[in-house]
Amino acid sequence: MIRNTVRAGALLAAASVAIALTGCANAGPAPADPEEGTTAVSAGWVSSIDQIGLPAALDQGFFEEYGLDVEVADPFATGVDQLNALETGQIQFAQVGAPYIGAKLSGADYVIVGNYTGSAAQYGIDETMAVIAREGSGVVEGDLSSILGKKIGVAVGSINHLYLLAVLASLGATTDDVSIINTAPPDLGVALQTGGIDVAISWDPWPLQNLAQVEGSYEVARGGGYIGFLGYIVAKRDFVEQNPDVVEAFLTARAAADQWIRENPTEAAGIASRWLSSLDPAIAEEAMQYNIEQLDPRISACNYAALDSAQTTLHELGSIDGTFDVNEAFEPGPITQVVADHPDLFADLAAIPASAEWSAGFVFDPAGSQCAK
Repeated sequence: MIRNTVRAGALLAAASVAIALTGCANAGPAPADPEEGTTAVSAGWVSSIDQIGLPAALDQGFFEEYGLDVEVADPFATGVDQLNALETGQIQFAQVGAPYIGAKLSGADYVIVGNYTGSAAQYGIDETMAVIAREGSGVVEGDLSSILGKKIGVAVGSINHLYLLAVLASLGATTDDVSIINTAPPDLGVALQTGGIDVAISWDPWPLQNLAQVEGSYEVARGGGYIGFLGYIVAKRDFVEQNPDVVEAFLTARAAADQWIRENPTEAAGIASRWLSSLDPAIAEEAMQYNIEQLDPRISACNYAALDSAQTTLHELGSIDGTFDVNEAFEPGPITQVVADHPDLFADLAAIPASAEWSAGFVFDPAGSQCAK
């Protein structure tokens, strides 16, 4: 059961409605400065710690190193807002997760060129997700089955909703066995404190903030590999086709930033707390320990499987009208070339299973076993 007037998949529906496919001319990159030798582009993000790789790349000079002058836009309120900016040419690169599904279904011709969070080495990766319960809820620490019959706060249609659905499926339960309360992540703490919900499920830093702010609250579970995380670097298809060198340079700089974060999580947490001014430095540092486990910009069949599973789940729930062929969503060529040209930037990551590796002519088969769940 879902409470609140917002039906399941509201964020995805909003994406379908809000993104006006105006057919406006694609805003390509600015010409290279003859003296500086750089190309100017703009990129967007949402103010979340798992998206901090973008400002970190700017902060550490990686964009400049690879010949780009990147303007990092002020954080967008939602992924939908960010995709609207992509559509109108305000930005050339966006970092989005679940809202990509609604945009694609609405007819937007955006392609996924990399990941800002997720994994190309395995399907199940959700270490940045946690389940927090309030004191007196009756939920047992370490026992997810004890959430059955409780009021669960998630942002309906978002990644934490998908996590809940996967947890329920693992328990042999359905949404009829809980009360889903549509709650934006910033509001989860108040909902826990007032008893509006018994359990809050979200991604960092919200669970850690809930623990710090809500007296008596406790962690029931973290991660568990229930879902393949959705966190994509997205651009317009024609932009990618017309500017291959710019796309590869951008992805190389982002890969360098991700590796720097993996190797320097404490310093990266400092960057996060500066860019996200409301984020407590101690919480940023703790959250970064989980975030670095999902910093894998490569694309493999595992990413295809994560997107296909997410849209299938939401379609079966009635949250979206139809599905699309995920083969049309990905453009792995640029990041695969970056891996080939700069293997040192990925040497610390787990190897991609041979069955999941992408190469020219690759076709994802949802019924196949290219990436085992």
